[in-house]
Amino acid sequence: MGDDSEWMKLPIDQKCEHKIWKARLNGYEEALKLFQKIEDEKSPEWGKYLGLIKKFVTDSNAVAQLKGLEAALAFIENAHVAGKTTGEVVSGVVSKVFNQPKARAKELGTDICLTYIEIEKAEIVQDELIKGLDNKNPKIVVACVETLRKALCEFGSKIITLKPVVKVLPKLFESREKAVRDEAKLLAVEIYRWIRDALRTPLQNINSVQLKELEEEWVKLPPAAPKQTRFLRSQQDLKAKFEQQQAAGGDEADGDDDDEVEAAPVDPYELLEAVEILSKLPKDFYEKIEAKKWQERKEVLEAVEALTKNPKLESGDYGDLARALKKVIGKDANVMLVAMAAKCLAGLATGLRKKFGTYAGHVVPTILEKFKEKKPQVVQALQEAIDAVFLTTTLQNISEDVLAVMDNKNPSIKQQASLFLARSFRHCTPSTLPKSVLKPFCAAFLKQVNDSAPEVRDAAFEALGTAMKVVGEKAVNPFLADVDKLKLDKIKECADKVELVGKKGGGGGGGGGEKKAKPAAKAPPAVEAPAKPSGPPKKAAPAKAAGPPKKGKPASAPSAKSKKASDTKETVETELSPEVCEEKAAAVLPASCMQLLDSGNWKERLASMEEFQRAVEQMDKSEMPCQALVKMLAKKPGWKETNFQVMQMKLHIVGLIAQKGSFSKTSALVVLDGLVDKIGDVKCGSNAKEALTAIGEACSLPWTAEQVVSMAFTQKNPKNQAETLNWLANAMKEFGFAGINVKAFINNVKTALGATNPAVRTSAITLLGVMYLYMGAPLRMFFEDEKPALLSQIDAEFEKMQGQSPPAPIRGTKKAGAEEEGDAAAEEEEVDGGAGDIMDLLPRTDISDKITSDMVSKISDKNWKIRKEGLDEVAAVISEAKFIQANIGELPMALKGRLNDSNKLLVQQALNILQQIATAMGPSLKQHVKNLGIPVITVLGDSKSNVRAAALSTLNAWVEQTGMKEWLEGEDLSEELKKENPFLRQEILGWLAEKLPTLRTVPADLMLCVPHLYACLEDRSGDVRKKAQDALPTFMMHLGYEKMSKATSKLKPASKDQVVGMLEKARAVMPAKPEAPAKAAASKPPASSTPAAKPASAPARNQSPIEDFSEPEPKPDTKKAKPAGPAAKKRGSMELKVKGEKDNAKQNRLSRGMPSSEQGVVGKKPPVKAGAKDEEDKSGPIFILVPNGKEQRIKEEKALKILKWNFITPRDEYVEQLKTQMSTCLPKWLQDELFHFDFQRHVKAIGAMIEHMEAECEAVIGCLDLILKWFTLRFFDTNTSVLMKALEFLKLLFTMLSRKNYQLNDYEASSFIPYLILKVGESKDVVRKDVRAILTMLCKVYAASKVFPFLMEGTKSKNSKQRCECLEELGCLIENFGMNVCQPTPAKALKEIAVHIGDRDTTVRNAALNTVVAAYNACGDQVFKLIGNLSEKEMSMLEERIKRSAKKTPAASAKPERPQREQPTNPNSTFLRKPAQEEVPNKLSQARAQNAHLEQSAPSIPKEFQLDLEVFENNHTCASDIPDLVQHKLDEVLEPVMIPERKMRSVSPHFDDIHNSSASTINFVISQVASGDINTSIQALAQIDEVLRQADKAEAMSGHIDQFLIATFMQLRLIYNTHMADDRLDKKDIFKLYSCIIGNMLSLFSMESLAREASMGVLKDLMHGLITLMLDTRVEDIEDGQQLIRSVNLLVVRVLEKSDQTNILSALLVLLQDSLISTAGSPMFSELVMKCLWRMIRFLPQTINSINLDRILLDVHNFMKVFPKEKLKQLKSDVPHRTLKTLLHTLCRLTGAKILDHMSMIENRNESELEAHLRRVVKHSANLSGLKSDKSTEKGALRSDDKVIKAKVSDILSEIFKKIGSKENTKEGLTELYEYKQKYSDADLEPFLRNTSQFFQSYVERGLRMIESEREGKGRIQTSTVIPQHSTDSYLPSSSTVPISSNGEDLNAAAYYERLKILRQRRGLENSTPEEDRPPLSSLRPSVASSTDMLHSKLSQLKESREHFQQEQSHTHSPTRSSSPASNLDDLKKRLERIKSNRQ
Repeated sequence: MGDDSEWMKLPIDQKCEHKIWKARLNGYEEALKLFQKIEDEKSPEWGKYLGLIKKFVTDSNAVAQLKGLEAALAFIENAHVAGKTTGEVVSGVVSKVFNQPKARAKELGTDICLTYIEIEKAEIVQDELIKGLDNKNPKIVVACVETLRKALCEFGSKIITLKPVVKVLPKLFESREKAVRDEAKLLAVEIYRWIRDALRTPLQNINSVQLKELEEEWVKLPPAAPKQTRFLRSQQDLKAKFEQQQAAGGDEADGDDDDEVEAAPVDPYELLEAVEILSKLPKDFYEKIEAKKWQERKEVLEAVEALTKNPKLESGDYGDLARALKKVIGKDANVMLVAMAAKCLAGLATGLRKKFGTYAGHVVPTILEKFKEKKPQVVQALQEAIDAVFLTTTLQNISEDVLAVMDNKNPSIKQQASLFLARSFRHCTPSTLPKSVLKPFCAAFLKQVNDSAPEVRDAAFEALGTAMKVVGEKAVNPFLADVDKLKLDKIKECADKVELVGKKGGGGGGGGGEKKAKPAAKAPPAVEAPAKPSGPPKKAAPAKAAGPPKKGKPASAPSAKSKKASDTKETVETELSPEVCEEKAAAVLPASCMQLLDSGNWKERLASMEEFQRAVEQMDKSEMPCQALVKMLAKKPGWKETNFQVMQMKLHIVGLIAQKGSFSKTSALVVLDGLVDKIGDVKCGSNAKEALTAIGEACSLPWTAEQVVSMAFTQKNPKNQAETLNWLANAMKEFGFAGINVKAFINNVKTALGATNPAVRTSAITLLGVMYLYMGAPLRMFFEDEKPALLSQIDAEFEKMQGQSPPAPIRGTKKAGAEEEGDAAAEEEEVDGGAGDIMDLLPRTDISDKITSDMVSKISDKNWKIRKEGLDEVAAVISEAKFIQANIGELPMALKGRLNDSNKLLVQQALNILQQIATAMGPSLKQHVKNLGIPVITVLGDSKSNVRAAALSTLNAWVEQTGMKEWLEGEDLSEELKKENPFLRQEILGWLAEKLPTLRTVPADLMLCVPHLYACLEDRSGDVRKKAQDALPTFMMHLGYEKMSKATSKLKPASKDQVVGMLEKARAVMPAKPEAPAKAAASKPPASSTPAAKPASAPARNQSPIEDFSEPEPKPDTKKAKPAGPAAKKRGSMELKVKGEKDNAKQNRLSRGMPSSEQGVVGKKPPVKAGAKDEEDKSGPIFILVPNGKEQRIKEEKALKILKWNFITPRDEYVEQLKTQMSTCLPKWLQDELFHFDFQRHVKAIGAMIEHMEAECEAVIGCLDLILKWFTLRFFDTNTSVLMKALEFLKLLFTMLSRKNYQLNDYEASSFIPYLILKVGESKDVVRKDVRAILTMLCKVYAASKVFPFLMEGTKSKNSKQRCECLEELGCLIENFGMNVCQPTPAKALKEIAVHIGDRDTTVRNAALNTVVAAYNACGDQVFKLIGNLSEKEMSMLEERIKRSAKKTPAASAKPERPQREQPTNPNSTFLRKPAQEEVPNKLSQARAQNAHLEQSAPSIPKEFQLDLEVFENNHTCASDIPDLVQHKLDEVLEPVMIPERKMRSVSPHFDDIHNSSASTINFVISQVASGDINTSIQALAQIDEVLRQADKAEAMSGHIDQFLIATFMQLRLIYNTHMADDRLDKKDIFKLYSCIIGNMLSLFSMESLAREASMGVLKDLMHGLITLMLDTRVEDIEDGQQLIRSVNLLVVRVLEKSDQTNILSALLVLLQDSLISTAGSPMFSELVMKCLWRMIRFLPQTINSINLDRILLDVHNFMKVFPKEKLKQLKSDVPHRTLKTLLHTLCRLTGAKILDHMSMIENRNESELEAHLRRVVKHSANLSGLKSDKSTEKGALRSDDKVIKAKVSDILSEIFKKIGSKENTKEGLTELYEYKQKYSDADLEPFLRNTSQFFQSYVERGLRMIESEREGKGRIQTSTVIPQHSTDSYLPSSSTVPISSNGEDLNAAAYYERLKILRQRRGLENSTPEEDRPPLSSLRPSVASSTDMLHSKLSQLKESREHFQQEQSHTHSPTRSSSPASNLDDLKKRLERIKSNRQ
């Protein structure tokens, strides 16, 4: 007992596994009780036992096993998860239970198997039981057979698949065990109950005794069909019905229905195993079949015949065999062999069924031709063959071939063809024998009815009778209009005798049965949906099948025809004699009228006509003798009437009679000739046209038009012809195009086009235009051969009609109103027929004789070039023929061979030819689908994408001609899909997904593709899986969810679960079928489907839900109300009544939400009412505030009571949960819209939510979590319009939340943000832009530090776009909120971010680098510690990026940044993003306004120490108020402390209006060039470029060159430092700016006069800027960057050539010196400067005379002072040293010893290293001794030089004094004078000063003194510091040159100083400061060349700057202001006057 006590304590599941059997027994007992107690089938408790159930049934202890079986049974019955155990448990039952001796154990085992079947696992159970049949233990075999029998008996043949069971039956009958044989017999009897005679074929080979016993048993079975007595869990509705019937004690009520549902006869063919025969053919078959001895041929045919007797054949390529047999039938002289070959073909067709359809087109013509044989056995064999072949194809496919032999000379062929058609018709139904097919056959039969051979006549009667029986008398009657009564009776007699295949008890076998069953499956409503349309219903079915179809589609043709028939009967009116007519007319007309009709006096005739008219108007329709009346009107003078008034009346009366009476064609023929004669008459023409229209309405327009046109063209009157065509064009618009016989008058139209009279030609072209509206492009084909001029006129007319839809017919429709509903369908058929007819009208060429055997053999040649030649020939034949007949000889097989050619070019060529054939052959292409079309599908599996694309376009071209039906019929498509080729599968599925939604019905064979579709859903290729998922809903729309769900039962359990899930999803998005009624209504005017299509596509394009759902509605209604006709309206209103009376809201959804083509059906009024009602329903709030609702949901989710919102893709349970939660917060209508499967409803719902959001913001916040969750579902939709609408809503939502200061809680954020981040990786820019805008807004309603981890998670995505965007967002957060935002710690976050620097995607790398740079800007060098170890490459990338980054925002900027984030963002920016810039406006004011807008959103820098540029740059008002500042007394102005004063008025778009001076305008525009706003700068550059390009205006720039160049290189510097580093800016804008700058420079430096004005300092800075630009690697990244660099190269060369040679050479030397001093610069910089120098050196021989050598040598001297020889040699490169040596050497060479005379500007020349070097060079190059000895000569030479110079002194000095005297240039003049005095100290100024005033003389002296003292002071400073001043202003933004303080603040003030200078320049303020005053130009030291100094020198030239400069100078250099009171006062007075005048 101790042992017992141990296991008693164990839990149940452990007891069940215990090693002690008692413990297990106890465990099973307790488990049984537990299983019976658990009520919830989904309880987690069941899961514990999943792995144990097999052990329950396979227990080794018999006692325990029994209890285990009971427990297992309870588990299977109650547990939801039981299905997962099926395989292992049933296998255990078979092996361990069925062999038990206890009957109870076997019984329980059987019950377990049956229960598994009940829970939908029949397939697995059956497989296990069939495996059990192979067991060696006979007990197990018997038990398995018995279980199978029971399962079949209870569940029926629909659930138990009989094919595998029947397959093993013969084997069971051969068993040695009697028990097994007996059980097998019982099973066979049970199977027979369900499938009857279908079982005979598979069992035909068993022992004859056993078969006899079976036959005896089968006879005893009751004839009634068996019924399912046990039902699956999914069949509970059937179970309830069954129980109800049992309770009622009978099954009469729904017996028929049940029969239809359950008793679908089984096709024996399906139960058979396919046999492969191709490999079993005799090896020498193809040789022997061609043998000369007939015995050899017979021998191989016998072998084939034996093989083809197999009832089911394996599919394969039977093409060669079929061709061989066809050849025997067609050409073999031995008729016995012909019969054998025919039997072989029949066997092939029967065994292959639909798979033989491919070859049907080849063999049918041959068999028909062979019917000329008389021998009955041959004829019979041929009949059997052709009948078997027919069942494998469709009548349409072989119709061409049969029609071809219908007028053969041989009566036997005609007879047999007709008999074949008669037999074929029996297998048809009204739907498979449409009017379009029947019409040509009837025409052929009518010819044969009059044939001389009686057998031909009888066959024709039989065929017509069969057709009449199949489609009904009314449908055939229109074709029999001309048949006399005797023959008609004979046809009817034949019809009565005909027994249709469908009416016999399944006698037609499988093939025919299938055909018949299709309508039966379609017609009855929902009940029949599950039925398999595999055969005709038995017994009760015919009645049922005959019922509904009569009202449905099959009846539609008769009903339509009845209308036509009644018309036809009306038109048949016998012609009356004149006497009878007179008599009848006299009876209804007044006597006086009759007498005066032919009076000689026109007035009497007129009076007679008036009486006639009155009489006709009062006459009743029934008593009006139309023919008599019109004949009276035609009575002499008749239509020759000369008086126009009488004639008008006559014509009017004809119209009245036609309108009011029963007007026949006989009556019409009386008047038409007269009407046509008068149609061109000026006075009577309109009456004649009205009468013709009335006749058209009475006798149908097609007939009237045909008569009228032929009459008009038999006349020669061009006016009549033109007017006839005009009338016809108008009539077509009024009547529509239905039934028009184009062929009848197309020749007349051609005649008209060739007429000499232009009016006729014009009318013909107009008529063609109207016809084009209806016929479209095919119409042009009739006129291809016309002259080009005429053809272009026709094309122009067609072009006018392009895109127009034909008007709705307003006439000829009155009779339609009286018709039944079926009209619509009939109309549709007619229109379809019409469309086909148009193509049929085209004249087609028979090219079969041109496709020679030689050509075919070429196509199959081994040499590819010859094959290509053959294909070229075929293409030429087809293109020459234009339109071809269906017969193309042997071409199909030859082309098919080329589709798998090893040479892909030939495959493509073959595809092109097939495309050609499609266009050329038209609809008759259908018959080639199987043999040529399907191989095209095979090509879709090609590995080359271009070949696949060609195949797809060929396929679509074919489908356009043939429709989809032929492609989907048979197993061909499913066979293709079965091939495991990923390319083939994805292309086919993509194609099907595109085509299936457009079809209204599909063949049942589509079901064959479903298993392969399911296989594709699990394909290894992702593309195949995606395409399969896309195709799933389109399959489902045709096959239905039920069928597709059932098809999953054959899948493995794991696959099944996955596929079922996908089916559920597909069910939600399943498209609606194109609806028949709307189409039918729309098709009355054939093309009026066009307007229907427009509204349908509108919502997809639009994004505004309000527009989508309200605006387009009236359009379809109004357009379609008329064409729909009363029948359609009636049906529409009925639909509304049925669906809408109870629930108006639903009704409205029906009318508004329907696809737009459905909307047309609904009449005008109901939708309007529904809409009004709808508004009432939808009024009121849409967000319902539920107190504490959100809190409750949060609690539930935390407690795991509901699913946590966390998924990869949303599963159905999430959607359902959300739907339930939303039901309390939203009204039902909105919820329906939100969870509708149609995306348009979603758009509408979002629109409604947007409207209500502001007003109901409290309620919105109350259900915010649910709203956000719903939007996450939308992120998984693929529809962009929904996504864009959703993002629009979210932007508004977050704006509202931010305004309300609402903060998201974690629950809301975690269920929304991760899914929003998914969309940031969207491929569409517009979506990414919106998502990023939302992310920006998020930080206002949710802590940025909490958003950070979500973004970090997003960086782990596989989508590179998402990684990139998330990294950029992280950079934003760090930049805006500092390092504290990094979670969990900055170190961890940055390490993860840094990983992405090594990403393989460039954009991700850049984003990661930018983010780390943002961190660097925030925390400086510490970032290198935080990011951890990077590879050397990554670290160098990072360092380079940090160097290039110009933005270094301190961490303290977090708070000031926050508001900036409110600006809308641009997807192209990296961090704080600016709105995208618009196009550059034309006016300056717009540019400034735009600048203002941009500045607002620019990133801000802490304002405490920042100049607020916005205020200066944008505040126009303060600029315009400037004069107020100076409206003070003069002494106030003279106060010692002065605020710098503005000199320019506000910027104005029309600057010239204010300042007429061109100089001031140029100054202003130049100041704009340096603007920080790109557009402003571009605009200014454009204006300057305009000036520079015009030679006459360019001179205006003179004097402004330096100023312009300074502004330009400042802009270059700005671009380099700021714009290029700013990722927010579009690089295209920067490129544009660069282009403008370079363009301007090129223009400037192409004018030598202007170029020479550039001073040395400016040139130096310009060259610095250009070389830096050339070295900027970032430029290469811009599109066309290389082109830009080439342009810069060109510009540099131009500058070197055109500038003042002294200045440029000097500039280059100073630049080289600077670049060598600066260690930060790139070594390439110095190298490029030296290259420029070398270029200058090369041209020195030409330029030496224009160079001031003194200045050059001074520069060299300064260079050598900074870099003595030793220091030069220490440099890494010796190139600078060599460059300098080369320069000096060249100068020496060119000037010789004179070079030493040019060192006058060098102080202490003896100490200069330069002089020593020059002397060495001179000495080396020439003998200097003579020079040295004769110093006197040398001095003499100098003196003589001086004399030359002094000769020019007076000119130079007078020029200088002029400058001093001018107001503008006075300072410049003084400077030049000072320099001149320095140079020529002995110069005499007395003569020039003598004549001037004392004031002027003292002014000059004072000025010179000031310059001297200034220069002496500055010279001292400069000589003490060798490094030039501007090197601190280094152009290269290297972090190493810019010191950074410990707290990260940027100490480099240069950038701000630059901006300040630009602003001062713009406002007209001086830029001089005490520290930096103008240096003396004469010193020409390197420092002079700095841009700052040059800026000072040039800004002084701005308007009104002189006084201010002096004023500031006096501040700087004198302790008091008294140094020049007179000049200052004078100047100030002048300034005040100017300011006042400006104000006025």
